[in-house]
Amino acid sequence: MLIYSMGVSTDGFIKDREGAFDWGVPSDEQFAFHVEQTRELGGLLLGRRLYETMLVWETDPSLSENELGAAFAEVWNALPKVVFSRTLDSVQGNARLAKAPLAEEVAAALAATDKDVEIGGADLAAQAIELGLVDELRMFRSPVILGGGTPFLPPVTTPIHLDLLETRTFAPRVVYERYGRV
Repeated sequence: MLIYSMGVSTDGFIKDREGAFDWGVPSDEQFAFHVEQTRELGGLLLGRRLYETMLVWETDPSLSENELGAAFAEVWNALPKVVFSRTLDSVQGNARLAKAPLAEEVAAALAATDKDVEIGGADLAAQAIELGLVDELRMFRSPVILGGGTPFLPPVTTPIHLDLLETRTFAPRVVYERYGRV
């Protein structure tokens, strides 16, 4: 199954107009939940900007100084990653640059594991949604209205029907919503 999961504002943005997402810093409870969700994955497909943002988990040892940070870094670093970029010549760690079109890379990632695969990065996920490849959406909705920025979901030409599979509330008032494609 291909999963798209991100923190979002109440009005559906993953970053504000300046590209910041500091309004969505997870509580320890929510971060522990992220660690457990990441443990369940068999791979990641990432856009360049998300890859570069998350690379710090592989390069900054200070993030592993507490128990949760160390747990996430261990899980994150072990996961195979495919990075989609038109500008990078190389990637670090357990990652490789995508060589095939998105649909083929998704199929290959899913075939390489018996676990779920996550896709990240708004532009890359938008392409996967448009191709009908995303099976599940997971949102961590923060109590903030941004009024603009990078949207979690792309505009679509036909409705995509979803089933609400799970909700959960984290302190401080973050609501986790998990939807499956009908």
